[in-house]
Amino acid sequence: MSSGDIDALLRVTSPDYVGTSHPDIAFGTLDGPLGRLTLAVTARGVVACSYEDENVIFERVSREVGTFIGADARRLDPVRRELDAYFSARLRAFTTPVDLRLATQFSRTVLQMMLAVPYGTVTTYREIAERIGRPRALRAVGNALGSNPVCVIVPCHRVVESEGVLGGYAGGPAAKERLLHIESTGASRGPGLL
Repeated sequence: MSSGDIDALLRVTSPDYVGTSHPDIAFGTLDGPLGRLTLAVTARGVVACSYEDENVIFERVSREVGTFIGADARRLDPVRRELDAYFSARLRAFTTPVDLRLATQFSRTVLQMMLAVPYGTVTTYREIAERIGRPRALRAVGNALGSNPVCVIVPCHRVVESEGVLGGYAGGPAAKERLLHIESTGASRGPGLL
């Protein structure tokens, strides 16, 4: 990324940026209990909720989705509120739509399947591979989950290698363990959440 691109990123993502129109892609961050998440939201939904560095996400979004990127509270704040509620075990299901265009077609199939895994439960790579009709594609399923552009909201953390073995996660093993703990705590409270 050139210094001009970084300057543009800093200018449009600064809190006091005021443009003449709303950007096509809202871009910002959320500092949560697992560290900083980089967020990007289009008219279709959340296109990125990532542990990756915001410069990396900005470059990828501008290359693959669009270049009119900036701060836009009307799109970012609802996502931030839902993530905050989720992290405090007050939200079981996100209502914010997702935009999976940063994922490959195969990855989209896997990630759509993840949206059906209930809050507070886990599944395995093998079960996901079988559900999508590709029982031998364990590594491909793992790669699809590892490249999930919408972490937390598309709950790839709910996939474990096997009984008692967590497996990898973009945010690291401690983040995966913490998310599963949040969900086990929230699930024990019953359905009266948010």
